[in-house]
Amino acid sequence: MMLVPYNRRNNSMSVFDPFREFDALERAFFGRRDMTEFRTDITDNGNEYSLQADLPGFNKEDIHIDLDDAVLTITAERHSEFEQKDRKGDYVRCERSYGTYSRSFDTTGVDTENIKATYENGVLRLTLPKLAEPEKKTRRLTID
Repeated sequence: MMLVPYNRRNNSMSVFDPFREFDALERAFFGRRDMTEFRTDITDNGNEYSLQADLPGFNKEDIHIDLDDAVLTITAERHSEFEQKDRKGDYVRCERSYGTYSRSFDTTGVDTENIKATYENGVLRLTLPKLAEPEKKTRRLTID
């Protein structure tokens, strides 16, 4: 018995899509983007931004948040037992992805000294407070 996931392309009744072949070619050449990135949501809550990143299956110790000037980088690394075992091992099929995943974000306008991070149930949450806007001062200059 082969444990192979069902693929919709196996369906002979599928509708012809001329762009499907181009998409397949792009994935074959460049790889799947979703395997090297993780999904994030960023919301504006008035005085702060909230970033939520889906990182299921990662240990908290394998997630790193670095700040370099105005660039915040989230990196997560997943290790595989598959890599340490004999490649033949006991696997019938191995589809879970392993490796390093990274995303970078511009933090211009963010008070980087007060960023807070939590990780629970596979979701990394960052609270990014906005920088206080400088008080606008107006004055009239005299002409000499």
